[in-house]
Amino acid sequence: MATASTDLQFSGLTRCLIEKGLLTESDAQIHSQEAQKKQIPLIRYLVTNKLISSKDLASQASHEFGVPFLDLNAIDCRRLPVNLVTEKLIRKYHVLPLFTRGKTLFVAVSDPTDFPALDDIKFHSRLNPEAILVEEDKLAKAIEVALEAADTSMTDMLDEDLANLDVAGGEDDPNKIEINPDIDDAPIVRYVNKILLDSVKQGVSDIHMEPYEKSFRIRYRSDGILRQVASPPPSIANRLVSRLKVMSKMDIAERRVPQDGRIKMILSKNRAIDFRVNTCPTLFGEKVVLRILDPTSAQLGIEKLGFEPEQQRIFLEAINKPYGLVLVTGPTGSGKTVTLYTGLNILNTMERNISTAEDPVEITVEGINQVNMNPKAGLTFASALRAFLRQDPDIIMVGEIRDLETAEIAVKAAQTGHLVLSTLHTNDAPQTLNRLLQMGIPAFNIVASVNLIMAQRLGRRLCEYCKVPANFPNKVLLDTGFKPEELHDLKIFSASATGCEHCTNGYKGRVGVYQVLTLTDKMRTLILNGGNTDQLAECALAEGFNDLRRSGLNKVRMGITSLEEIDRITKE
Repeated sequence: MATASTDLQFSGLTRCLIEKGLLTESDAQIHSQEAQKKQIPLIRYLVTNKLISSKDLASQASHEFGVPFLDLNAIDCRRLPVNLVTEKLIRKYHVLPLFTRGKTLFVAVSDPTDFPALDDIKFHSRLNPEAILVEEDKLAKAIEVALEAADTSMTDMLDEDLANLDVAGGEDDPNKIEINPDIDDAPIVRYVNKILLDSVKQGVSDIHMEPYEKSFRIRYRSDGILRQVASPPPSIANRLVSRLKVMSKMDIAERRVPQDGRIKMILSKNRAIDFRVNTCPTLFGEKVVLRILDPTSAQLGIEKLGFEPEQQRIFLEAINKPYGLVLVTGPTGSGKTVTLYTGLNILNTMERNISTAEDPVEITVEGINQVNMNPKAGLTFASALRAFLRQDPDIIMVGEIRDLETAEIAVKAAQTGHLVLSTLHTNDAPQTLNRLLQMGIPAFNIVASVNLIMAQRLGRRLCEYCKVPANFPNKVLLDTGFKPEELHDLKIFSASATGCEHCTNGYKGRVGVYQVLTLTDKMRTLILNGGNTDQLAECALAEGFNDLRRSGLNKVRMGITSLEEIDRITKE
């Protein structure tokens, strides 16, 4: 009777595993009960808990049921037609649409005997599903990749979806924009939306639309490097610019002066992307530059920024002090805002009152009081700082210290029990100290208020899939800054000349290169005695603080980036 009961309970692939001796009936009974508690199929439970090999399972099922087998590593799961089946069905039945041929939809499955799943897919998709067998563990990862790609980049959007994408204007009006009939040109709408969506998908930081006398080009800035992605006809340039100006709540009739605006693009219920838009009149029309402001960029976690362990310890120690001034320096686009917001996210708790003054606010964070500068209305960094000090602050972030008035208020706030974070545009940490002196901040106020100065750059990461070993003569390596004792076991890499499917020209993503400097007693004495930038830099090296070049070479030694890239971002 027990055997008959088991025969009734287990069928399909599970019965096949029992018959082949890969699973006993008693184990199947126990594991089935556990799988039911977790509300997942038995096959997935067995693979997840490593009770059976995913590869053995797929091989056995393919042979037993005559279903073709596919290795999911061989396809790009980010470009699958997942829109043909709802996410609910994909997760419910643990299947993944692969491709269509006529009226047939080929579906990746790990259990080819799950006929109710195929019937349900047929009903909802109005296509005839055909099972393709894949490994269970690879299927689980592929489903997440495919759904995330569909959710965030919308690569499979239909034309009508692109035309009706939920796009709103600047923060003054959160409602959807009203389209001028003259601008509501469906092909232009779809083209602009496609440009914006592709930029988000590719992780672009800026979009440049540039008119010339006989051409019009669109460029993306990826990993700090501009590259051309499209060259539409010059005849549609004005319509593209007008569409963007409407989307960002600008005056489409005004073409003689620069304008600023903002676009909010709703990608999904969980994700929205902001674009900061600026137009500038040029000789042959208006150039438009869009800065992509992705809130997720400030949620990377401090471990992913690129700090060396000692640098990370110093940074965390500085921002956890109850008062003092923390300064981050570097050129535009070096990641200062992301670094500051990574620190603010760590500090953002119910017990702290955090206020920021920015021009403009690039990343919105729940729990932080963010103020957008408006100089025309009299709202400047200095006036905002004064207001913050009357609002019982714990932590203040100033987008940039540009003048003596702002610097004086920030220093005083740091000396009166507040933690102040801000940025300066200087090349390295020692120059920052000299810049404060040149602004007119007394030396004794600097040494009494500054906790930490951090200079940074962003370097491109080498692609892990195609980076190649690099061979340089020892003399070249010594000239670049490596020490003689580092050469005997030094292994460095360069970018592949052609790149691969995972990267752009051998690089993928960026990593921070930092100079993290705290004021030691010797440095305080030097500042009070009027030491210059070179003397401060020498003192910092003597005290054990790496400069940007040395920190970059450490990234080269670790195989994270190339010597050529460090030369590019740290050359004087």
